Amino acid sequence: MRVLIISDIHANLTAFQAVLKDAEGDWEYVWCLGDVVGYGPDPNESVELLRSMPHLCLAGNHDWAALGRLDIRTFNPDARKAVNWTRDTLTPENLDYLDALPTTFVIGDYTLAHGSPREPVWEYILEPIIAALNFAHFETPFCLVGHTHQPVTYELMNEGGDTEAVMPVYRQERLLNGKRQIINPGSVGQPRDANPDAAYAILDVEANIFEHRRIAYDIPAVQARMRKVDMPERLVTRLEHGW
Repeated sequence: MRVLIISDIHANLTAFQAVLKDAEGDWEYVWCLGDVVGYGPDPNESVELLRSMPHLCLAGNHDWAALGRLDIRTFNPDARKAVNWTRDTLTPENLDYLDALPTTFVIGDYTLAHGSPREPVWEYILEPIIAALNFAHFETPFCLVGHTHQPVTYELMNEGGDTEAVMPVYRQERLLNGKRQIINPGSVGQPRDANPDAAYAILDVEANIFEHRRIAYDIPAVQARMRKVDMPERLVTRLEHGW
């Protein structure tokens, strides 16, 4: 089975549609690692498009924030404004969908989490030392995470816990070579690695072959919709810079 791996759509329908068009015909199922909503102007449309496909999806921190499960006083002011708008905009049906999402999922050789296997909703794995501490918190060979909006693979190199960060080579298939790994596909709707292109991945589950991908999308169209609903200008601007 070939799986489309996506994370952190963040209510950016245009980026989501660009990913689906780019990957068309190359997958049978979708694994979404959370944060379907938050920041972007299209929360209902993004949820409904995801719901229309064969998929499984996890809860992210912005999905929980939209449900009122988190104290958003811990969010920065721009994120709080986006959360409140998202909460007021989502339909009851889409809120119910988000409310039912699990925080982790194990399927075959893969553990799925939004943030990390240790703290599924909140923890950011941004460096090898944090990845190293997380290998003890899942039993499968591989773990897929999102949350950081940065595509990367962390490989456990030896029994001593040494862990190496491997940066992706886009559109190049990579055999998952037997080393335990934590893999982040990057963000569909709000990349933060100085590359504004939407990020996603394709996984051949049986062959354990993983491929990171990027695709450009119409950022000005998204920014125009964000300004129309009075999103903070910082959230609007960051899309074009990938930070």
